[in-house]
Amino acid sequence: MTTIEATTAGIAPALRRLYFGRFAFAIVWAGLMFATKSDLGPLGVALIVIYPLFDVAAAVVDIRTTGPARGLYINIAISLLAAIGLAIAGISGVPAVLRVWGAWAVVSGLIQLIVGAGRRKLGGQWPMMLSGGISILAGLSFVAGASADDPKLTNIAGYAVLGGIFFLVSAIRLGRQQPVAVR
Repeated sequence: MTTIEATTAGIAPALRRLYFGRFAFAIVWAGLMFATKSDLGPLGVALIVIYPLFDVAAAVVDIRTTGPARGLYINIAISLLAAIGLAIAGISGVPAVLRVWGAWAVVSGLIQLIVGAGRRKLGGQWPMMLSGGISILAGLSFVAGASADDPKLTNIAGYAVLGGIFFLVSAIRLGRQQPVAVR
């Protein structure tokens, strides 16, 4: 086994655990958003701020697992800015939240697409790349939806569920694939 194979063999199980955790978080978070009827009371605002903060924590775990990656560091900064922006937007109302969430989804989706493409040799990354592309499109729709007559936050809960499903699929695929020999 080459050094790269050994490294890949150690990274894949750790990423698999992280992806399962991200799936579970997304499902629970979306359930809480649906339960609050996407109200922007104290619980609703806390939930919209917690989501990008969880993304920060997941990126930190990812970096500790896989090593430094410029995209992950950028994602940490963007997600921290999103959490701050969402806390402020939560006071202003649903349209402001949708605009901030949408901008965050576009940028973080682009980063996810790039990081997934860079990890192709690990296997199980096509769901991450697809999820990144969908996140870009969803983010644009959130920004556009902010101008609707009666904008709702329920779409961000659906977005979280879909993202969680992509993490689940990627985790399952990582568990089935063998490391690729690099020569």
